[in-house]
Amino acid sequence: MSNPKFSRRTFLTGSSILVAGTLAGCNRTTTSLDAVAPATPSPYAKMYGPMPQERFPLPGINLKKIPEKYLRRVVSYRSDEKVGTLIVDTKRYFLYLVQENGKAIRYGVGLGRAGFEWSGRAYVARKAAWPTWTPPEEMIARQPGLEKWSWKNGGMPPSLENPLGARALYIYQNGRDTLYRLHGTAETWSIGKAVSSGCVRLLNQDIIDLHRRVPNQTPIVVL
Repeated sequence: MSNPKFSRRTFLTGSSILVAGTLAGCNRTTTSLDAVAPATPSPYAKMYGPMPQERFPLPGINLKKIPEKYLRRVVSYRSDEKVGTLIVDTKRYFLYLVQENGKAIRYGVGLGRAGFEWSGRAYVARKAAWPTWTPPEEMIARQPGLEKWSWKNGGMPPSLENPLGARALYIYQNGRDTLYRLHGTAETWSIGKAVSSGCVRLLNQDIIDLHRRVPNQTPIVVL
């Protein structure tokens, strides 16, 4: 005759092992299913990351605040303009640097009042890293507080707060300054939009990239 206690203890012990084994198996399965794969870095993370080597160290850009279509990229682009030409598309808020084989480097831009007022053909007469900003007289008339930065007072020195940002390209036509500029900005919200003042603004990381790619005398076409 079997011992009931022994049988019950054996049953309980066996059940405990079974449960433990089952739980252990669940734990392994759950760990496998719940494991989170490493996040794939954004291809733009390095492109728009911090630039501590700059004269005024630039912070990285929060890419969540900018529509992806306005981030720098190489695109297919048909144009009769020669390689190296800059083309500003004011309707779509893009700047193109024409490349070989039907390609272009495309940058998103923001446009101010001056960015809409001028169109035509011109060229980059000079470039500046961390430029001084001198507001035009018309702007000073609208905002008298800017008088302290007039050309008579030497302009606003370069800084992270300077409206021209990290770089500026000065556009001339027939040997005369058009007062049209391609320049940097820290105001990420303004890319892809029309803003109250200024010419053509690019993210600081983008204008730095453009500044190193184009030499003086580069032709520019504003559509």
